Amino acid sequence: MDENISGTVKNELQAELLNVVKALKGKVVNRDLSVGIEWKKTRPSAVGLVKALNSSKEEMLKKVHNEMAGCQLCPLGKTRKKLVFGAGNPDARIVFVGEAPGADEDEQGLPFVGRAGQLLTDIIVKGMKLERKNVYICNILKCRPPNNRNPLPEEINKCEPFLKRQLQIISPEIICALGTFAAKTLLKTDIPISALRGRFHVYEGIKLMPTYHPAYLLRNPSAKKQVWEDVQMIMKEVKL
Repeated sequence: MDENISGTVKNELQAELLNVVKALKGKVVNRDLSVGIEWKKTRPSAVGLVKALNSSKEEMLKKVHNEMAGCQLCPLGKTRKKLVFGAGNPDARIVFVGEAPGADEDEQGLPFVGRAGQLLTDIIVKGMKLERKNVYICNILKCRPPNNRNPLPEEINKCEPFLKRQLQIISPEIICALGTFAAKTLLKTDIPISALRGRFHVYEGIKLMPTYHPAYLLRNPSAKKQVWEDVQMIMKEVKL
């Protein structure tokens, strides 16, 4: 008797639940259809969507830049003239990461604008057949170390989180790490740049190509051939 009652109640509950599901399903379908109609009327073009995405990334990068504007997390904040945050396309497929600003960058607040910067521009424009505005360029450190000395570990530790946010926002296909400090910082390794270059590594799911810094090429022109080999691998990867 009790088993029959329990079975009846169970069947009733199942039937009631089925009716509720059917009713909800109908509402969802109707809502989806109406939303679909409205979407067809108002959907933006593909170009519009890309522009909106780029604008959003640009705003996010501006937010990080503004957070850094008065940065005093390390002593470099007291000696810099201008913060050198980064420049280029917020939706770039390729990001170049150097080590730190030099004197020209410190004066202008822009990355890679000195002699080494001109060489990087030649690599991008003459070699890759791109414009600088098509890529994104930044450094591990956003402030110039005095007398262009090497970045210190504590300076890198303070600045790297901002770089990580830049890279997460841009989400490029390829990162080109220029020089020892950029490569070792991003890859968390002590392997020399000479052994790292020439092949892709992975940084948080993004392919990373280490190569020599343009400033190194100014002192060692013979290494340009190796850098060109690395750049050609990048070009092949992004089908340039």
